[in-house]
Amino acid sequence: MTEPPRLVVNADDFGLSTGVNRGILEAHAAGVVSSVSVLVNTPGWTDALRRLRDLGPAPGLGVGLHLNLTMGRPVSWGGSLADARTGRFHTLRALVARAFAGRLDPGDVAIECAAQLARLRNAGLVVTHLDSHRHVHVLPGVWGAVVETARAAGVPVLRVPLEPWSVNPVNWRASLKKAALRVAWGVASRGAAALDRPDRFVGISLQGSRSFLARLLAVLDRLESGTTELMVHPGYADGDLAAWDDYTAPRARELAALTLPEVRERFRGARFRLIHFGAL
Repeated sequence: MTEPPRLVVNADDFGLSTGVNRGILEAHAAGVVSSVSVLVNTPGWTDALRRLRDLGPAPGLGVGLHLNLTMGRPVSWGGSLADARTGRFHTLRALVARAFAGRLDPGDVAIECAAQLARLRNAGLVVTHLDSHRHVHVLPGVWGAVVETARAAGVPVLRVPLEPWSVNPVNWRASLKKAALRVAWGVASRGAAALDRPDRFVGISLQGSRSFLARLLAVLDRLESGTTELMVHPGYADGDLAAWDDYTAPRARELAALTLPEVRERFRGARFRLIHFGAL
């Protein structure tokens, strides 16, 4: 008998704010979100840790690091990742420019990645995977350091955020982002992934869209064999979120769609199996 497709529904930004944390765990309680990527140096970190501990042992929820190199302050000294005047991370635009100009020290990246991983592990959590806020781990000068740090720490899965062109090809903004990520990863990795990853990644073409529900259902109804990671960003907008991130109102729209009966019904069926990265 052929094994059904496997699906990891991973909610990014857990730890960004209390509203985001609450929304993500509502989607998990609805039986839809199976994995979270945690920010450990943002306003909602303490609340995120409390909520994860409240879930108790074996909650069926995988926990990974959402490496943050663009918001707030580093956990370590920062070095080439931080503005010497403020001690804060460079902006996303500045980080990208520095990466392609060869002005990032991979040693600084490795130190910061290890520090953020240690903060998550020292909280007593098993780390199933690693990815990053705004996918910055695919940048030149970042990718190699992150791969080696994850490998040394025993983290088995590293996201490669290359969404197939066939997923919603009419969305030109998403297509531009897909192209930029492919270029960055191609330069940084020379085309080779070093750690485990699912067979495919989806989510860029869903993010921010008012037709999120329709696109979500299309993904669920057309899952291919093997394992797919579906990236989502459910949550509630609050003051901390608005001060740190511009992706606000669409989070509630994602949460509403993920918890609708027609979506939950698909997860209760037998056409695919919901897992987290620990099952890879």
